[in-house]
Amino acid sequence: MILPGNAIVTEPTSITMLPAAPLHALEIWSNPQAVATRIEKALGFALPVMNRSAGNAAVNLLRYEPTVWLVEGDVAVIADTLGDDGALTAIGGGIVRMRLAGPHWRELLLEGGFFDTSPAAFPAGATAATVIDHVGVRLWAESDEACIAYVPASYALSLHHFWDEALPLLGA
Repeated sequence: MILPGNAIVTEPTSITMLPAAPLHALEIWSNPQAVATRIEKALGFALPVMNRSAGNAAVNLLRYEPTVWLVEGDVAVIADTLGDDGALTAIGGGIVRMRLAGPHWRELLLEGGFFDTSPAAFPAGATAATVIDHVGVRLWAESDEACIAYVPASYALSLHHFWDEALPLLGA
């Protein structure tokens, strides 16, 4: 018998396919300072720097490339302020979002992948573009406890299965 207060409870790591969400690629190709100023004024926060994220209740921006951001949420304000200096392209139909949560989500990303998932290198709010099990994925450290993986729809079920198979081996 385990006496109350003497048990160690470990939360399992989980992989959850999230419902579809509005996803857009935001590209800025001219007047980047002016566009950044307009977007900051409209959204109330600055465009995130490379490999970081920023957001509010309506929209989240994730930066993976020098002039490209992944935008999740309502893009109306961005579309209105972008003008002819860039483009917003809907990509939600081609991307599946998966939340990896629990004590071993960082280790799970190392299965079939190769990058530093330590909290110092990949803290909450960080983004990364990498290859996992031979497929390009985008990652967002949503918090210290969870990460969102943006996976090509054509590979989402296979990657989910790959990670499911790896879960029993984690933390051993």
